[in-house]
Amino acid sequence: MEFNYTDAKPLFQQVADQISEGILNGDFIEGEQIPSTTEISKSYQINPATVLKGMNLLVETNLIEKKRGIGMFVLAGAQEKIRANRREEFLSKEVANLVEEAKKIGISQEQLQALIERGYQK
Repeated sequence: MEFNYTDAKPLFQQVADQISEGILNGDFIEGEQIPSTTEISKSYQINPATVLKGMNLLVETNLIEKKRGIGMFVLAGAQEKIRANRREEFLSKEVANLVEEAKKIGISQEQLQALIERGYQK
């Protein structure tokens, strides 16, 4: 995990994003325990309340669950849920911006498709 202490994004959101990224990448496997609030807090010198606030965001979105007295665990289906959310965000933001910019600079749909295909071949 890496945190940017000078970023405009709040640390609790960065905690949630980093854990979410770990779930997506397979670093935190469904059904398994994630590092505790205390572990993250001590390792990265972040206030435990801040870490907990970030974890609670993931609890609210049903990506992890609290098991009282045991810890936090990745819920089944969490990885696919994150992937689906990222896919939707990518389509609604990145692709729309890409198409808009391509139109502005005179790249045709066919040219854009060829560029994308070439990107996949690399």
